Amino acid sequence: MAMQRTILEKAEPVAEGALSLLLRGADGLLAPWEPGAHIDLALPNWLTRQYSLCGDPADRDTYRVAVRHDRLSRGGSEYIHLFLGEGRTLDVSVPRNNFPLLPAPEYLFLAGGIGITPIMPMLTAAVEAGASATLVYMGRSLDSMPFVDELRAAHGSRVRVHATDRHGLPDFAAEAAELGPGTLVYCCGPGPMLDAAEAAFPARRLHIERFRPAAKEFAPDTAFDVHCARSERTVRVGAEDSMLDALNHAGLRIPSGCREGVCGTCEIALVDGEPEHRDDIGAAPGRMYTCVSRALSPSLTVDL
Repeated sequence: MAMQRTILEKAEPVAEGALSLLLRGADGLLAPWEPGAHIDLALPNWLTRQYSLCGDPADRDTYRVAVRHDRLSRGGSEYIHLFLGEGRTLDVSVPRNNFPLLPAPEYLFLAGGIGITPIMPMLTAAVEAGASATLVYMGRSLDSMPFVDELRAAHGSRVRVHATDRHGLPDFAAEAAELGPGTLVYCCGPGPMLDAAEAAFPARRLHIERFRPAAKEFAPDTAFDVHCARSERTVRVGAEDSMLDALNHAGLRIPSGCREGVCGTCEIALVDGEPEHRDDIGAAPGRMYTCVSRALSPSLTVDL
């Protein structure tokens, strides 16, 4: 995976428990990106975490992300909030986009808390393209919601801020009833909010990005073989193993990030066999995500 060297130029609070990080390219221009994209951030504590880009795609000098301090942190957000200092050199990946903004005459954007990060550049791009766009931005309280003032200053009445400690939960059914015929809905935020959006809005109109995988049920895991076409090797994936771990332990190094099927870092090409896709991205034909997905056939052949 291609990496870029950056310097943490600025880390500043943007809400209660949320930091904005401004990363400046250390070796010239950074790779381009489009709204909805995210980067892998390699931390000095050997963890890699994914964060949505929330700055200006036209700015090739810097990337901006925002990080919520998760009370159940697995070491990423805690390190960033407590130990990561300005001036530190950090490696970041080339941006990837599993949440692209499709053309439409009208958009309804729904964001909850730190889920505002991929939505911010989408709203700006939609307005610049001449589309009608509305943002419903939800959070526990105004103090907990990043970038509220920035959004209001840039977009005025297009932004409807909904602090649930004052106004309760928003009425997604009412929002759905008012959708125009060509309106697309983009939604990012906590799991219960996304579940409510899926229940209220037509699936063909709704585009969702999850920070955590949705609950799913599958048949019990069974062992299978992975034939690696280029290296001419066969790796056994046990019922207790992930495909990602089995391949890595066999010396076939595959980069990974979330290990939950939401970031796309561990994508590989599938040559033959019937995969069982367990990711939340929606693997394209001939692709699969090795951290969570398995096989429905006795074996798979992959391009490794």
